[in-house]
Parts: sequence; structure tokens; C-alpha cells
Amino acid sequence: MRILYIGEIVAKLGRKAVKEVLPSLVASDSIDLVIANAENLAHGRGASRDTLTEMISAGVNYFTGGDHIFWQKDFEEYAGEMPLACPANYPEPVLGRTFGIIERQEFKVVVLNLMGRTFMNENFDSPFQKIDHMLTAVLPDQGVDLHKDFVVVDFHAEASSEKSAFANYVDGRVGAVIGSHTHIPTADCQLLPKGTYFVSDAGMTGSADSVLGVKTDIIIQKYLTARNQKFEWEEDGRAWFRSILIDTHTKLISRIDRLLSL
Repeated sequence: MRILYIGEIVAKLGRKAVKEVLPSLVASDSIDLVIANAENLAHGRGASRDTLTEMISAGVNYFTGGDHIFWQKDFEEYAGEMPLACPANYPEPVLGRTFGIIERQEFKVVVLNLMGRTFMNENFDSPFQKIDHMLTAVLPDQGVDLHKDFVVVDFHAEASSEKSAFANYVDGRVGAVIGSHTHIPTADCQLLPKGTYFVSDAGMTGSADSVLGVKTDIIIQKYLTARNQKFEWEEDGRAWFRSILIDTHTKLISRIDRLLSL
């Protein structure tokens, strides 16, 4: 099986990049399943029904979230209706789906989303304890065979140390841990000793001529003045398409990045 994970799709330019690249990439690389992080999909903050539907039409099969996923008004009311795994370690009651199960070829693919706590919101429940609960109780009750089925975890966190620690904690118990949140891609794609695929950050899909998707001048002013600025998202110019490809047959994890002029 070949699984493509698309790094955080940021605002209009990120969605344009997906529509430009994904259909031909799925065909040329024989991709079986496409997962994308959607926490900044709608106007750079959160997701909406319309933007998720737009990406489904482009070829995305399932989505993951992060700390901004419920940013858009009323999204929490219909998040559970969408093919989206929201962070499972929100304090109870958790909103939306906490996992997705997708039937593909000879096994199921399970999509999970967990939040890190270091340098972030420490009110989240422990992702380490939560993954234990998901793997020992929740997923087996849903018919998931952890010896056969493939679990993908989007670990949304700031600190690379926490991402690495988490990946090694679940090594051999899940299929892949893909880091998100920083918008900056890392080059540490690897197969861990017990067989789990890991990369600490997939990066973002969105404006290349910006600071993490936001217009550059705004962020520079934030640093120069130490005052809050109203974010405006760059919607023109070059765009990155950042993604991770996992091939379970060849046991390889690799980057597929494209730089586009849109």
C-alpha cells in the first residue's frame, strides 16, 4: 500500500496547490490513500464543510486536525459528519471523531490525531496515556487488529523532542507517526527499529513567499514592535506542496515536495 500524507494545507493558496498537484500525483505514483492535515484549511484557521469538500473533490480521502481545527464558527456542530480525525486527547467531552477506519486492500488503515503539550496547551490530556488507551481498548473494540491493520498517527506538536519521544514510545505498535504543527519540513524520515515509520514534521502546503503562510510584513512587524498583529494570509505567488509518502511494500518513507507558481 502507498499512503500519501499532505502537510498542513494553509488557506486558499494551499488548497490551490493541492488541486494542482494531487490528481496527477495519485495517478503517477499509484497512491492508494491520501490523508491531509486540515487545521488551517479555511482562511488559514480551522476548517469548514466547504473547504473539506473542496479537498475531497481534489482527491483527499481523510483529514486530521490540530489546535486550530475548531476555529471556524459552528464547525464543532458538524465536525463528526466529516472524514476527519480530531485530536483524541482533548479533555472530555471530546468533539468530533477521534479516529477514522478506512478499508483498503488487504487491511484497514486507522487514522489518529493527537496533540503534544510541550510549549503548547498543557491542558490537553497526556498523548502517551491516550495512545495506550486507544490501542488497548478503543480500537480493538472497533474490530481493529493491531497485528495486521495499519495505524497512522498525526502527532501535532511544537517540540521535536516530544515528537521523537512519542514515536519511539509507540514504535512497533503503530504503522506511522507523522509530525505536524511547525509548518517547517524536516529531513528525518526513517523506519524506527521496531518497524514504525516516522518523520518529525511534514511541513505545510501553502505560500512559499510568506512566514508560515502569513504575509511576511505582518510577521516582521510583530517581531519589531512586540505587538499583536492581525494575520492576513498570502493568497498569491509561489506555493509549496509538502507531503510524505509511505510505501508499506518497499518499507520506505520519503518526502514528495513540489514548488509551484500559481
